[in-house]
Amino acid sequence: MTAYIGLGSNLENPPEQVQKAFQALDQLPATECVKHSGLFLTHPVGPQDQPDFINAVVKLETGLAPEQLLDELQRIEQTHLRVRKAEQWAPRTLDLDLLLYGQQQIATARLRVPHPRMTGRAFVLYPLAEVAPLDLRIPGYGTLGDLLQRVPSDGVQRL
Repeated sequence: MTAYIGLGSNLENPPEQVQKAFQALDQLPATECVKHSGLFLTHPVGPQDQPDFINAVVKLETGLAPEQLLDELQRIEQTHLRVRKAEQWAPRTLDLDLLLYGQQQIATARLRVPHPRMTGRAFVLYPLAEVAPLDLRIPGYGTLGDLLQRVPSDGVQRL
């Protein structure tokens, strides 16, 4: 199954955190990292009194079920010393989001796919466009190309 993973970091050398995450994703069981985007410098969502983020997207081919993949993503976050805080949009060493899992729509207590906030976030859509075709259908939302036309690239800088 093709899956797309969003990566973000704004603590502890973010470019290095993301590069190491690329390697960790490629080592997941029954999974191959097909392609990853470049790195994008973006302003934080929410509180602005934190460092800017480095964001990227990875395209995977995986034999893992969606919740197994989520477990593996959270394990990678933990190895990067991710601290989950009650406050949303807190600074983090590494954030890995399962954006898309094939054309599936998933809504469980633990997982929502497509990622519920991805369609309005330039820091997700612009890196996604580097690893996916513009006619990629985002289930329930339209094509990647259509979404990109509605989201300004303000504050998103490719490194």
